[in-house]
Amino acid sequence: MEFWYKFLTYLFYPLSPIYLFWRKLRNKEHPIRYKEKLSFIKLTRGEDFLIWYHVASVGEAMSILPLIEIFEKNEKVKKILITTITLSSGRILEKRYSNSKKVVHQFLPLDIKNVVIKFLDHWKPNLAIFVESEIWPNLILEIKKKNIPLLLVNGRITKKTFLRWKFFKNFSKKIFEKIDICIASNKETEKYLQILGAKNIRNYGNLKFAKSKTSSNLKLDSNFLTKISERKIWCAASTHPSEEIFCAKTHLELKKTFNNILTVIIPRHINRADKIADEISKLNLKVVKYTKLQEIKNETDILLIDAYGEALKFYNIAKCVFVGKSLVKSLEQVSGQNPIEPARLGCKIFHGPNVSNFEEVYEYLKYLNVAKEIRDPLELSQLLVEEFTSNKVKNVEIIEKIEKYGENTLADVVKEINVYINAYK
Repeated sequence: MEFWYKFLTYLFYPLSPIYLFWRKLRNKEHPIRYKEKLSFIKLTRGEDFLIWYHVASVGEAMSILPLIEIFEKNEKVKKILITTITLSSGRILEKRYSNSKKVVHQFLPLDIKNVVIKFLDHWKPNLAIFVESEIWPNLILEIKKKNIPLLLVNGRITKKTFLRWKFFKNFSKKIFEKIDICIASNKETEKYLQILGAKNIRNYGNLKFAKSKTSSNLKLDSNFLTKISERKIWCAASTHPSEEIFCAKTHLELKKTFNNILTVIIPRHINRADKIADEISKLNLKVVKYTKLQEIKNETDILLIDAYGEALKFYNIAKCVFVGKSLVKSLEQVSGQNPIEPARLGCKIFHGPNVSNFEEVYEYLKYLNVAKEIRDPLELSQLLVEEFTSNKVKNVEIIEKIEKYGENTLADVVKEINVYINAYK
């Protein structure tokens, strides 16, 4: 299988510029920086110790922020390189670290041997850290040829991914055994890593519970807050197709009890915002987009968030959050989105029956009586009515438990990474 993987990626090499340019035309790649995926690199490496973190998308990028903060302060670490795949994650990290002298962002090169060699020759990382489920065979093989230590942090392998790797058992063993330490985020991944041939497996819990020390801007526009001061607010976050209509129908049910409900919908992919607005408007509900916040009125039913990086601001003012990708049957094998951020801010979490990607996280939140499963708009609306009519405030004790869990997990992961940094001379 290794031969065929290398052969097929080699054949794709001449077509890769066309493929990336086509994606650029569809607004799926950065208009200028898409060439980084072919290892056209403009940034310089600098001297001494360089840590390289690779994450796929926004969720994984957010999970390593506490790690970045710690190693930014480490004098031995002179540069931190973060690579991502998705355009959205790239934009968020580029914005966050635009003024940093130590942290730089690049897009990960395509997993083609010539391209990854060029990337590694330029950056010469002293330590490579892949996050969650980022396993790229050519890249991993070349990393080990150059004797670069490689860690998998907050590893997460779903059943679907495991079965795919297991089908190529010998190939998967050759890849996974190259990883020096695998730090799993849950028991299921720990089990799968053992079967796939990984060595030195640890399980300290889910790093996504760790909290960034840098205070996020949780403040919303003061005029907007004044306008909604008498509204009862709940959020639907990380929604996928059909879930927005589900939440709109929930809103209609809520209007039978309250005349001051404001439903905030934060879709997973904001490029769907126009379509979502059109669909919801057909239910005779008044929709305002976040980018036109000045248009919000007392009669507005739905506030649709069509900008990245705004979710925390709304979790901060909401009492309850429905977390999406949990009702769509076609996504059952890869279902669920991360509920930790709203839970950490003291929100009650509601979700559908399909949460396979975050099963252990939801189990822990249910143990804390923070999360509850729902199946239809009527059930969700009834539970929201209970929350709105109760005088319960956000539970400080539970927030502290979640934060403590995150602190312990972060400390254990940092300890493992420090072994490699301290060994550098």
